[in-house]
Amino acid sequence: MRRALLAITGLAASTTVLVVLKGAPGTSQAAQDRPVAEAPVVPGGSAAPERTPGGVTPSARPGASAKPSASAAASRTPGTRTSATTRATTAAPRTTTSAPKVTTRTVTGPVVSYKYGSLQVRITLSGSRIVDATGLGMPLDGQSGLRSDDVQARYSGSSGEVVAKQSANLSTVSGATYTSTAYKQSLQAALDKA
Repeated sequence: MRRALLAITGLAASTTVLVVLKGAPGTSQAAQDRPVAEAPVVPGGSAAPERTPGGVTPSARPGASAKPSASAAASRTPGTRTSATTRATTAAPRTTTSAPKVTTRTVTGPVVSYKYGSLQVRITLSGSRIVDATGLGMPLDGQSGLRSDDVQARYSGSSGEVVAKQSANLSTVSGATYTSTAYKQSLQAALDKA
C-alpha cells in the first residue's frame, strides 16, 4: 500500500516538474530567443505578450495562459495514468467598497424662554458635521427683533459661527446677551440629541 502511494506521489510530482519545465503549450526555443521587438503577432494585429522575468513567453494563442491547465496536464502522454489531477485555480472575485453614504438630518433643540420671548434652534447635520443652523420663533418687533436679527446674523446660516466652530461654544453678541444665551442653550440641547 505504501509503495503504491509513493509511486502515485512520485508520478504526480514528476508530471508537475515536466509541465513546469516544458512551459506553456506553443512556446518554442525560437520564440524564447526572439527579442521583444520581433515578438510574434497575435491574430488580430497585436504583438504577443512580453516575456516574463523567467524568460518564458506565454503562448500567443488567445485565451492561453502561462500556467498549465488541468486538460494540458491530463493530455501529456497517452497510456500513462495519473491519479493526481492538476486543478486550475481561479482568482477570487474582487469586492469593491464604496464610500459610506453620508446622511443629512435635522435636529431641533427645545424652546428656551428668556427675558424678551422664546426661541429654539434647528441644526442640519451631514454625517456628524453641522452644515447649517437657524433660530426659530425669535422675536421680530422692536428692540427684541433687532437683537434677534444680530444673533441670527452672527450664529445662523451655512457660514455662521455655529458651522465654523462646530459647537455651542459661541461668542456672545454684544447688546444681545439674553438672546445669545438662549440660542446657545437650545443649540447645546440640539447637539446633545444629535
